[in-house]
Amino acid sequence: MQTNLNSRPFILIGCAILAFVAVYFQILNGLYLDWSNDPNYSHGFLVPFISAYFIWQQRERLQQLPAKPANSGLVLIAFSLFVLMVGIAAQEYFTRRASMVFLLAGIVLFLLGWQWLKSLALPIAFLFFMIPLPYIIYDAMAFPLKLFVAKFSVLALKLMGVVVLREGNIIMFPNTVLEVADACSGLRSLMSLLALGVALAVLTQRRKVAMILLVALTVPIAVVTNMFRVIGTGYLAQYYGTAAAEGFFHEFAGMGVFLLAMVLLFVASGVLRKILN
Repeated sequence: MQTNLNSRPFILIGCAILAFVAVYFQILNGLYLDWSNDPNYSHGFLVPFISAYFIWQQRERLQQLPAKPANSGLVLIAFSLFVLMVGIAAQEYFTRRASMVFLLAGIVLFLLGWQWLKSLALPIAFLFFMIPLPYIIYDAMAFPLKLFVAKFSVLALKLMGVVVLREGNIIMFPNTVLEVADACSGLRSLMSLLALGVALAVLTQRRKVAMILLVALTVPIAVVTNMFRVIGTGYLAQYYGTAAAEGFFHEFAGMGVFLLAMVLLFVASGVLRKILN
């Protein structure tokens, strides 16, 4: 029988939330520590709030949706708990954390139904951005990016008249040697920029093609802006010594690169909105 939201037994939803927190307390605490200590995922603090904002945007529409509990949600809940147990048995963090998102979807489906799950699909799926990638995947992505950034940064430096050689991700100058590390590959800023790109696409673009293009642009923007960082570091190292390219400049360049990437992303959003919307 169809029921509306006002007659829904909220005590069940409250119990589900309490059970969720009890089961995932240690996992949530681990996520908090990762967000606090890993610069690659410091954006994780913002992800739940952005997801909540997506829900708040739909508040009027959600109030009109009927609650039609679906028993098929139990299948998704069971699958989520299975994934959790597999993650615990394998001592694998990503699997355990991903099961949390699947479980949220299963709870929504079981208590509120398919219409609610469809409406909340984006806010729930967006929560995946707060989960750090497995390091085996992160390293597999970072290494080719480091080589790419090093190669084209060296080409740019040569065009600027800098005497430089490259060996893999190692950049050699007459008086010093620099390494293109993970932080300079673009992958670190890409993690945060991708989450921002998805949020910006949803909030500013009306057509799906514009949304897809904006999200896709986060990759070249992250890589190219980090190339600027490597080029600037190399130029300073060549003419002013290694010390000039380290310390304050290195930290400032990291922040500056991400701010530049954000500006470029907002500019791209405005251009796509004018052209395609």
